[in-house]
Amino acid sequence: MAKPAKNTICLWYDRDAEEAARFYARTFPDSSVGAVYRAPGDFPSGKRGDVLTVSFTLMGIPCLGLNGGPQFRQSEAFSFQVATADQAETDRYWNAIVGNGGQESACGWCKDKWGLSWQITPVALTEAIADPDPAAAGRAFDAMMQMSRIDIAAIEAARRG
Repeated sequence: MAKPAKNTICLWYDRDAEEAARFYARTFPDSSVGAVYRAPGDFPSGKRGDVLTVSFTLMGIPCLGLNGGPQFRQSEAFSFQVATADQAETDRYWNAIVGNGGQESACGWCKDKWGLSWQITPVALTEAIADPDPAAAGRAFDAMMQMSRIDIAAIEAARRG
């Protein structure tokens, strides 16, 4: 067995940790599914032989998916923020998440079908709201507040005034 990472993000799923990990590995670069561990005995939300945990890497971050049952749910208190280079990359990730049973939210946020929150954040947005000109930053911020998926051209137009 490989030496585990010193710090791993553990994500709680009802029972679909392996499906989620495989989706992330197909969707995001530098992502892969590692070991799938089956329960050696019955447990509160499953039976012996069911998938208990899945180790995976998500954009270079070591993660562990735990099939812990329905008692705990994901919330916006935890999210992955994905910095995108352009509109095509922004749309690709947004559409993959929302189009696979997820849901849109506001300001570049969305949830995947397992309830995990994602911020699909173009670098252009980050730069616009950090503009040294407070008026330009404010216009970009106000434009963002009206969006679900971020529209880079609209952000840049607002920034320019």
